[in-house]
Amino acid sequence: MAKNKMKSHRGACKRFKLTGSGKVKRNKAYKRHILTKKSAKRKRGLRKATIMTGADMKRIKNAMGK
Repeated sequence: MAKNKMKSHRGACKRFKLTGSGKVKRNKAYKRHILTKKSAKRKRGLRKATIMTGADMKRIKNAMGK
């Protein structure tokens, strides 16, 4: 009899995407509110997505079921 499969973490699947090479892409934090005191340069930088660090990548991939 086959073992049960683990369910993927739906919240993680919505927040993270896998790149073609298998890295995990994420959006940056601190762009939701209190934007008046943040400089335009800082806000512009927060728009861009970034790659997860290696330490977190394994955990996130596991949560996504990949």
